[in-house]
Amino acid sequence: MRYDLVVFDNDGVLVDSEPLSNTILAGYLTELGHPTSYEDSLRDYMGGAVHRVHDLVLERSGRRLPATFDEEFHRRVFEAFRQELEPVPGVVDVLGALRAAGVPYCVASSGSHERIRVGHRRTGMHAWFPEEHVFSADDVGRGKPAPDLFLRAAERMGVAPERCAVVEDSPLGVEAARAAGMDVYGFTATTPAERLAGADELFAAMAELPRLVMGST
Repeated sequence: MRYDLVVFDNDGVLVDSEPLSNTILAGYLTELGHPTSYEDSLRDYMGGAVHRVHDLVLERSGRRLPATFDEEFHRRVFEAFRQELEPVPGVVDVLGALRAAGVPYCVASSGSHERIRVGHRRTGMHAWFPEEHVFSADDVGRGKPAPDLFLRAAERMGVAPERCAVVEDSPLGVEAARAAGMDVYGFTATTPAERLAGADELFAAMAELPRLVMGST
């Protein structure tokens, strides 16, 4: 099927940030007295906005994270991004194919606009995504798994939800896309396929994506 809009998640789909950010998050939570492994972080927080971290820690421990948590966490993440972040292998070719075929695309991320900008500047994604095609959980009241972010992106891009394809690598993102009434393709390069079972179709390499969203080979 050829779609009228392809909506990309950012972390783990456009930029290979999940190993960096989840390693940092697990370490920082452990420092603060909330023992968290890298695997725990992927399972519980991948694909969610930072408020999810606060909510789950409070629910599980009865203690609030420090008021400076977000600032310090982002400082550590952005420092790592500026030094180490790379684009997801093959995604530049996918973006080039979409652009050449005249298929609109945008990004809808649980990350803040600042996080997206830092990562895009480091990896060159800013050349593919102008500001008006960048949507963040900052823009809506509820992040994924609520559908609000994807619905806002579709509305601002002028495309009906049922004509959108979402590219996601997290269970929260897949849930949000389905709730928005959009088809969703689960990227399994770093996420076990069984965790993305709610997707319409799964793919393990970016080279497979044009066929799924443009009907091309």
